[in-house]
Amino acid sequence: MEFPYGQEPGAPIRSGIPEHGRIPKYYAAKVEIAALLTELGEGEPLPAERELALRFAVSRETLRQALRELVLEGRLKRLGRGTVVAGPKMEQPLSLASYTEGVRRQGRTPGRHLVSLDRFPCPPALAADLAVAAGDEVWHMERVLLADDERVGLESTYVAVARVPDLAADFAPDSSFYAYLHERLGIGFGDADERLETVLATPREALLIGTPGALPMLLIHRLSRDTEGRPLERVRSLYRGDRFSFTAHLGTRPATP
Repeated sequence: MEFPYGQEPGAPIRSGIPEHGRIPKYYAAKVEIAALLTELGEGEPLPAERELALRFAVSRETLRQALRELVLEGRLKRLGRGTVVAGPKMEQPLSLASYTEGVRRQGRTPGRHLVSLDRFPCPPALAADLAVAAGDEVWHMERVLLADDERVGLESTYVAVARVPDLAADFAPDSSFYAYLHERLGIGFGDADERLETVLATPREALLIGTPGALPMLLIHRLSRDTEGRPLERVRSLYRGDRFSFTAHLGTRPATP
């Protein structure tokens, strides 16, 4: 099948060019550079700005705007003082599968770096989510998410101390929390509610993940329950928008009689 205007399936119609045909110069340069990236391949360095500006007949500032957008979209990445072609985004399923499973399915090595593990009296708002009394102790575990040693996200997990009393002593913070719950404590996940939104990282988050503050992030709020329907964990996961996309399988429910 030949697609209209020659665009690939899933690409913007007419490559994003409006019907009147007038487009900003930076966008025209961006389209040309995107085609060049396909020719170069992952990890290849981009030609110098001066060379690209001459090739596409634009000013250096116009070219830089095109490059900034390609960096934000994850097509390019900064490496030292240069710019190279980025690899494809990792696909993370919107499911009860853990981060570890999702990254391994991409052929990459998952990892985590512990930022902090604290216990404190649970505030009322969080107590309602975890079905504990306000003032009961909860754990807060914050970890930087890694893929092949590249920092790609930041995860905060809240769980009642009563559910996992020996977390600080028994759990290896660079491993899967889901595997720990299942294999060490016999706790299985039943279902979860998730909310996904786009945000900008705070200065602290950007520093921990190693990204510029203007880079869009994908934020997932999750409330998980065990197989008996009891609330288990509240998780706030922040992912780099230039390195991740999310997938979900959708189906229809049987009609209500």
